[in-house]
Amino acid sequence: MSKRKVIEKYYSDVSNLADLLGRLVNSYRLLIGGVGELNQIALSTKNDVKNAIKRVDKLGEVIDKILDNMEDTNKDYINYCKLKSEVLKKSINIDSIRTEIEEELKSSN
Repeated sequence: MSKRKVIEKYYSDVSNLADLLGRLVNSYRLLIGGVGELNQIALSTKNDVKNAIKRVDKLGEVIDKILDNMEDTNKDYINYCKLKSEVLKKSINIDSIRTEIEEELKSSN
């Protein structure tokens, strides 16, 4: 696999992790709301509410693990992007890009 494909796959993994995190956080919010509603129902027992809170806590732990993983992953991906930017800055001719942009601006007026 080429280096480019490895990085694209890595980005895809980061993106999928972020999507998963969004869905889990939404579920977490719904569970918390459910616990609040359950707590207001007269027929629910104290044990029912405690069990619901345990489920919320378990999902919260999963979310925390994903956040920890994403922090490391995002740092690595950001470092890759910075390194790539530095290499591009060294290898491109700024004057030719400036000229290209100026010509584009002139033609759009």
